[in-house]
This record gives sequence, C-alpha cells and structure tokens, in this order.
Amino acid sequence: MRILPITHPLNSTVRVPGSKSLTNRALLIASLANGTTHLTNALFSDDSRYFAKALQTLGFDLQLDEANHAMTITGLGGKIPTDKAELFIGNAGTAARFLSAFLTLGSGEYILDGEPRMRERPIGDLVDSLSQLGATISPLALRERDGVREICPPVKIIANGLPGGKTTIAGDISSQFLSALLMIAPYAQSPIEVILSTDLNSKPYVDMTIAIMKDFGVEIERDNYSQFTIHPTFYSPLSTYSIESDASAASYFFAAPAICGGTLKVENISRKSVQGDIAFLDVLKQMGCTVEENDNSIIVHRPQGSFIVGIDVDMRDIPDTAQTLAAVAPFASSPTRIRGIASARVKETDRVSATCTELKRLGVQVEEHEDGMTIYPCKTFKPSNIQTYNDHRMAMAFSLIGLRFDGVTIENPSCVSKTFPNYFEVLEVLR
Repeated sequence: MRILPITHPLNSTVRVPGSKSLTNRALLIASLANGTTHLTNALFSDDSRYFAKALQTLGFDLQLDEANHAMTITGLGGKIPTDKAELFIGNAGTAARFLSAFLTLGSGEYILDGEPRMRERPIGDLVDSLSQLGATISPLALRERDGVREICPPVKIIANGLPGGKTTIAGDISSQFLSALLMIAPYAQSPIEVILSTDLNSKPYVDMTIAIMKDFGVEIERDNYSQFTIHPTFYSPLSTYSIESDASAASYFFAAPAICGGTLKVENISRKSVQGDIAFLDVLKQMGCTVEENDNSIIVHRPQGSFIVGIDVDMRDIPDTAQTLAAVAPFASSPTRIRGIASARVKETDRVSATCTELKRLGVQVEEHEDGMTIYPCKTFKPSNIQTYNDHRMAMAFSLIGLRFDGVTIENPSCVSKTFPNYFEVLEVLR
C-alpha cells in the first residue's frame, strides 16, 4: 500500500477503536464472574476474536455484536464448562498468557497453540509460576534460543482447579505473566502470594489489570510492584462495562502533528485513561508539541514554523509506543535515544531489530542497542517498500513517515487487523 503524503498542516478529528488490552481483560474477568456482563466499545480485531472464540470453544455463552461494538458474556463463577479442548490463538500474546492461567481453574485437559511466531514467544516464566501453585502445565515442544531451552506454545494443561500458595515470577519479559496470575488468583483454592523475582517492565499494564479487577469487585494487597496477595473471592458481573478507546492505537494519531504540523483531535479518550500508553503524550510534549486535555478528547498541536527536538527517553513502561516514536524521530532536529525496550525483541517480531532495519531501508541513520536504538535526523529519505514482519505496529508506525515523504509503501498492510482493522481508513481522515 502506497502512503500518499499530506502537503498541508493537519486539522482533523479522529476516533480510534476500543482497547485490546481492556477488551481481553474484561472478557476473562467477566467469564469468571457469576452472571452476565455486557461490554460496550469492545474491540473486534484478530486478537480479541481469537480470545472470544477460545471462550466459546470452552462452552461459554458469548454473544458478539460487531456492528455495535458490543460483547455479552455469561460467567459461571469460576467454572469452565468444557473438560477437553484444543484452542488456537493465532499470534495473540494476551490470549496465550491469560488463557494459560485461566485454564488451570478448569477440570480436564486443554491444549493451547498458535501461529509459528507464537511458538517462538517464551511463556516459561508463567508456566513455572503456575507450577509452583500446583498447576500441571507442560510444553508439547521445546525450543532453543542461543543454546538455552525455552518453553513456548503449544502447551498442555491438565487441570483440576488451582491449589494456590506462594509463587515467584519474573517481570522483565512480559507484564502479561503477572497480569494473568492476578486475574485468575481469586478462584484458587487458597490465597495466592506472588513475589517478583526481577524488576517489572510495563508497570502501567499491571496497574490496568488491578484497576479492572477492582471495577469487578476484587481488590488485592500489594507491596508496590514487588509482592501481591490475593484471597479467594468472586468477581461481580456488571450490567454494562464500557471499554476505553485504545491508547496504543491513538499514539499514531497523537504523533501525526509532530510529523506534519497542525492540529489533530482524538475523540473518546481521556488523559485519565487507565492505559499506560497515554503517557506517550508526555514524550511528544518533550519533543515540542502542545497537548490539550479535555474530558473526552485530546488535542495535539505543532505550530507551523516550529520544529520538534530529539530526546533521550526510557520507554520500558510504554514499549508498544516505541515504534511510534521511532517514526517521529527522523524529523527531529537532534538525535533521539530510545531505551529500556529489550522486551520488545520477543513481541510479534523482534521490534528493535525490525525497526532499525526498516529505518535504514529509508535512508535513516540509526544505531541498534540491546535495549533500544539511537535515531538521527534525516533530510533525504529513500523510496522504500517497508517490510512489516506481520507486525501490526510496524505497519502503523511506518505509515506515519509516508505522511511527510512521498515514497513509502507498506507491505502486507492487512496485518493491522490484529488490533486496528480499519487503521488505514482512519488515516485517510487526516487528508
């Protein structure tokens, strides 16, 4: 797909879909509650569909109303209806991690598998932690990375409820491991105490998990981000639960004025969002943009004639927006150093390597580091076909460069269906 540049300062209003992270968390928690919950502004994308399909395969009554962005699910108080199932979850990381923990609450035998890339995404820390709590979960194949054996899907869970107890878990690969444990912990047979064995990356995603658990009536005890205690209890169904618009998806449109100049308003999202990626606005402020925050919208502006500056920023808490910043950085007046995103190497692709490779393809000078990259200002871009590595965030981020430079073609643009199926249609609104 050829991206056509915009030759005038922006003056547009857009709306982005519901949050993938919140949709999948709400689906899991609502399926554990005892009763029916109606989700509004829910996301319909590859990831959420895989998660919803898995719940339906497990026997849950889940009604999908895509036209109205609504999902209705009847939870069964911690019970899983089916005692045997094989679940395919594509390359949906949240589905893989959340369902691996969720299935330990059942009674029976379950197999969880995904696409070839999912079979390369490590899940061993979560498997070890669940095993410490009394779960029986094991890989059906072992993979080696740099001579080290790793546990990745497919995995088999032989479930008879989760005994509970004390467990340790690493937090430096994916915060989703911890989120998975926290969400299912109320339905263990005894209290669960989770101790972090490393620093925690993507802390805002754990904050999001704790916030949505509270919305459904469950609070936890915690010692900052080092220790969590959850007692046996129950989630309460909610007649209506509204999903916030996706802050990660919004980041591409927040970034557009930094590249093109002018003003862009994103509706149905607030700075009060529980999603950590809303902090990307602070990154844009550091670069020279102005941000106006309203109750139900956010406006980003870069005045005509002004310029953005490069920054040195640690993005370990908001790694999903690092590619967005990488697309903005070549247009800055000084270099940009992105730090703290080593965990991005085990996402849909190795995002650090892939981003550096595609920036170089465009003629941008970039240095790759173990935990990120340094990107230098670029005056002359090279026309290029951008490889997306079947990673939705590669496609969306690099399309932003095409808004300013005529010569960007996105290969496999349909990969955005993972989280934002109509992304390119919304991008057209900027014209």
